[in-house]
Amino acid sequence: MTSAVPTAAIRKQTRDTTDTPTPLPRRALDWRLRFGALSLIWGFSFLLIKVGTDGYAPFQVTFGRLLFGTTVLAAAMAVKRERLPRGARTWAHLTVAAFLLNALPFSLFAYSELTIPSTLAGICNATSPLWGMALSLVALSEDRPTRVRVAGLGLGFLGVLTVLGAWQGFQGLDARGTAMALLASLSYAIGWIYVRRTLAGSGASHLSLTGTQLLLATLQLAVITPLFTSAPNRFPLLPLLAIAALGALGTGLAVLLQYGLVAEVGPTTAQMVTYFIPVIATAAGVAILGESLTWSTPVGAVIVLAGAGLTQVGRRAGR
Repeated sequence: MTSAVPTAAIRKQTRDTTDTPTPLPRRALDWRLRFGALSLIWGFSFLLIKVGTDGYAPFQVTFGRLLFGTTVLAAAMAVKRERLPRGARTWAHLTVAAFLLNALPFSLFAYSELTIPSTLAGICNATSPLWGMALSLVALSEDRPTRVRVAGLGLGFLGVLTVLGAWQGFQGLDARGTAMALLASLSYAIGWIYVRRTLAGSGASHLSLTGTQLLLATLQLAVITPLFTSAPNRFPLLPLLAIAALGALGTGLAVLLQYGLVAEVGPTTAQMVTYFIPVIATAAGVAILGESLTWSTPVGAVIVLAGAGLTQVGRRAGR
């Protein structure tokens, strides 16, 4: 459930122009353990969204998520003595990025899970690399198509149709909720491309950019939420704890883990976490929430992930 400033901006900071890890000071926790932790955190995020919407409106879930996530990054910035980025232009671009990468997709996923299972939302999230590849062919002149990548794009969307049960006429599927989840994934892809074109060379640190981005997204939801929801008259504890975990872990801590992984082992290895998210989201939804699972869901998810993997074949490591 990626939502931070894309790895292109991180590579600008770490000078990671190949997939060879940049020598860094030895960390207390092995990168494989941090990779596993990040996979679990983002995989369980869809379950936490579902639990949060059981007690609060979707916009309230999103606002709480962003508030707790921003608090974690603000604390990290204070510890590292990071300053907010300068320049009106940078702030303007970050405002757009905050909407495309945080406020909009977080809200869409929250609304989608009112009517679709968390397992389906997690699989829809995995289509983001497919959207990104399709859009980059148009928006990024350096991203040239190859037969393998085009085949991956087609295979991935075939997997989406399999998950949705297209051969059955999409029976039993909530079209609105599914469309929202797919639009959330599309919003991530648009946001990543936007940031690559506008913020990769800003000169500010990744932590500063991401912390500011989350702050701006929080302010956006602080304005939107009261317009579309009324203040809750009670505060159920379990949904509130789910929102706090979703923000502090799934948004705040996850961003810090992602940045550390990209800096240590390179973007290609770090981005493989994307392929574990739907697996964990599906397992969590079935085992903990008791969501039903038909054969088409795991089979389609495997096809989606295979297609997404093929779309990354042959991409220059410098991107």
